[in-house]
Amino acid sequence: MDQFNLIRTLAEKYADYTAENLGRLVKIKSTSSNEKDVQHEVMRQMNDAGFDEVGYDGLGNVIGRIGSGKTILAIDGHIDTVDTGNLANWDSDPFSGEVVDGFVMGRGTVDQKGGVAAFITAGRILKELAMTDNLTIYFVASVMEEDCDGLCWKYIVEKGGVRPDFAISTEPTNLNIYRGHRGRMEIEVEFTGISSHGSAPERGKNAIYMASQTCLEVEKLNENLKYDEFLGRGSVTVTEFVSGSPSLCAVADYAKIHLDRRLTWGETKESAVAEIEKIVAPFKAKVIVLDYKETAWTGLEYGMEKYYPTWKMDEDSQVVQTGVKAFTNVFDKAPFVDKWTFSTNGVTINGIYGIPMIGFGPGNEVLAHAPNEKVPVTDLVVASAFYAAYALELSKTV
Repeated sequence: MDQFNLIRTLAEKYADYTAENLGRLVKIKSTSSNEKDVQHEVMRQMNDAGFDEVGYDGLGNVIGRIGSGKTILAIDGHIDTVDTGNLANWDSDPFSGEVVDGFVMGRGTVDQKGGVAAFITAGRILKELAMTDNLTIYFVASVMEEDCDGLCWKYIVEKGGVRPDFAISTEPTNLNIYRGHRGRMEIEVEFTGISSHGSAPERGKNAIYMASQTCLEVEKLNENLKYDEFLGRGSVTVTEFVSGSPSLCAVADYAKIHLDRRLTWGETKESAVAEIEKIVAPFKAKVIVLDYKETAWTGLEYGMEKYYPTWKMDEDSQVVQTGVKAFTNVFDKAPFVDKWTFSTNGVTINGIYGIPMIGFGPGNEVLAHAPNEKVPVTDLVVASAFYAAYALELSKTV
């Protein structure tokens, strides 16, 4: 039997194994910084699959290794999830992990424990077939992505000393190959006014008015941002408005707005900040790019600036074309190549470190962060076959 057909056959054979592994992961709640219990289950599953080495780093990322070749491939999936939100919006237990009508049900099935379960099966297949001896493959169940995408890989590269030659993100892509997405950043703007008695507002300087005028200008800015043919237009929106005054009978002397800025190709941290600084110059407001710093489940405090660079790979690049060939070889059809709407760990893997990468994952991204999250078992089968096929295809070219 052809090697790629053999991979597909084994992925189908292990469909129940993959679904059951995912169900076990879903049953364990694992919001950002609270991944300890689920990471122990990930390590158990990796060991059960026969990985050569399994452990976790100082931040709590679980890293399983197969092979010891010169070329390094990393397959990443974040193990943390968002919380459930209003339980009344769920038709079933968010942490059931049950298989119902061909779907694994529950929080994280799409975003993105499904990718982790699928790559564990891919590791089992690769160990069984022993086809990729010239590669080192790291399977990374990463942490804290929902709170700060890319932080986990900042630690892996800068503290762990792991810098792969190629990477795959297993975020949901509806079984398409994705080659980029817009970047993002979090900006805070602080306005300082002068309070006065509410009966004589003309004596003061109202920070709320300054911030409100800025909000209207930000709305206009959103309609005139840079456009990229592949990634689309950049965007900016106000997501929080806070104000303060000595009393409800006094002019507000403080206001703050929070901006969600999405960056298309050619936009940078510096250009985005300059746009806002121009708007608020008459108010002498302070524009701040925020920082993130939190304590991981291991007890380590770690952080980074909340600037997540835009990234995209050329469609004819090696990392993309290896994926196209692997998909075509294992499924006898060409894949659809596209992009994510949301942000992923790619902001660090490629956006900061320039590591060539693609995305391929089970599930539809429209279900990410939504109630009644579920992933088809057939998607898990396809994804596990693809990851193994990608490693095989890569091993033939390096």
